[in-house]
Amino acid sequence: MKFYLTIICSMLFSALVAQNVYIAHRGASYDAPENTVAAARLAWETGADAVEIDVYLASDNRVVVIHDKDTQRTCGGKNFVIKTTPSVVLRDLDAGIWKGEQFKGERIPYIEEVIATVPEGKMLVVEIKCGSEVIPHLERIIGKSEKKGQIVFICFGWETIVNVKKAFPDNKAYWLSGSKQAAIKKLDEIAALGIEGIDMQYQAIDEELVTLAKEKNLEVLAWTVDNPEEAKRLNALGVTWITTNRPSWLKEQLER
Repeated sequence: MKFYLTIICSMLFSALVAQNVYIAHRGASYDAPENTVAAARLAWETGADAVEIDVYLASDNRVVVIHDKDTQRTCGGKNFVIKTTPSVVLRDLDAGIWKGEQFKGERIPYIEEVIATVPEGKMLVVEIKCGSEVIPHLERIIGKSEKKGQIVFICFGWETIVNVKKAFPDNKAYWLSGSKQAAIKKLDEIAALGIEGIDMQYQAIDEELVTLAKEKNLEVLAWTVDNPEEAKRLNALGVTWITTNRPSWLKEQLER
């Protein structure tokens, strides 16, 4: 009897583990202009479990949502460097029309505007694209938000992710990396600092990396997966938090 109970429990646990968390990369960026309120809202409307956004600090100490260090790619070729430009100037730019006329007038959001869209039970994954200088301003904004517990942090900068974990000890934080070997070298330090795990470029994830991370009770997240076969491969390894440009579509493909 104990043997059969063990098998049943194992099967139930595996089923729970296999449930994916679909993170909309820069919002629903396949269909809407990335890192805008429109992209965040569309992601929630189409069933994403989380939205990932990128943030920089503008010259007037406002935290703005944009991936690049300047505005050229997503704002009609108008080139302003984020860190040396006041947010009021950045907000005058059109960050939506490049994706279609229906998005004309979308602005570079303040982080507060995206936080306001997060539904109950969902998560906002904040990637810090600048350095630790943004952390006091994130503390000011997120610290007074009722949605503070729904925020997760990721960052490529090692010093920055360490500092953000110190500032937000109750929020999950993950170090971003595209290198398996670099990640393996950092696992002990990540565990010692209380950082929850690593967020990896999906092609760098294999059984060895996942096993080593799990031995240290660390989580492994994956970015950016738009291929159903790769998502299935990651599931088989135990990776269930998947960042994708097409969350609703990918979910449909895997549930067929």
